[in-house]
Amino acid sequence: MSAAVSGWQITGHTRLFGILADPVTHVRTPMVFNAFFREHGIDAVLVPIEVPPDRLAALLDGLRAMTNLAGFVVTIPHKTAVAGLCDEISREGRLIGAVNTVRREHDGRLVGTMFDGVGFVAGLRRKGHDPRGRRVYLAGAGGAASAVAFALADAGVARLTLFNRTAAKAADLAARLRAAHPGVEVALGSADPSGHAIAINGTSLGLKPGDALPFDVARLGPDSVVAEVVMNPETTALLAAAAARGCPVHLGRHMIEEQIRLMADFIWA
Repeated sequence: MSAAVSGWQITGHTRLFGILADPVTHVRTPMVFNAFFREHGIDAVLVPIEVPPDRLAALLDGLRAMTNLAGFVVTIPHKTAVAGLCDEISREGRLIGAVNTVRREHDGRLVGTMFDGVGFVAGLRRKGHDPRGRRVYLAGAGGAASAVAFALADAGVARLTLFNRTAAKAADLAARLRAAHPGVEVALGSADPSGHAIAINGTSLGLKPGDALPFDVARLGPDSVVAEVVMNPETTALLAAAAARGCPVHLGRHMIEEQIRLMADFIWA
């Protein structure tokens, strides 16, 4: 995964990466990846690609045809849909039902996997918030939240409480978690996160000004860690409300910071 990059010039030899989103204006991934490429002398560039859900399948057909495309990152709202459009997905992707990283093989086949969960848990640990043996609350049941839920179960949480506005999605995620991790206590909860050491927003709420809070911060004690998957804005309304209560907060960008090498290595393999 090494290449000499002189003056950070994009040439005909440069390998292409992308990030798929809708909208794409909030993503921090291009900044993080391109800094990583420069730091490690990798002749590659990652560009933002905005695509609405109804054009996603057509876009992937086009990406299959791009022989200088190494792969792409996937974010809101496409993680679940892309999993169904890949030619192959990893065990993690199958369990979670979503992918956030896709490699383009030389023959154009698309192979997907999911690093959101392992990146999120690694970020928690790096900041001193190891979830092992703790009671954790998670709002959301989509692609990112599901990845985080499975990674928390892998990490050995004492109890994982799930809350989602669509209760059936939370129940489905809980059933999949219990099947894969029978030793982990999984419960369905409400917007009340009280009694948990860590409370996580795994939804997209917070991306847009005026979004509702994903759960009731007023029910948390001052020792509860409040964590985000939303990366932009860096301080969401949830984190601002949590900080005002004196709660330790954990930023969404720590998730991508921890998984970037895993993503680049997978795509470059």
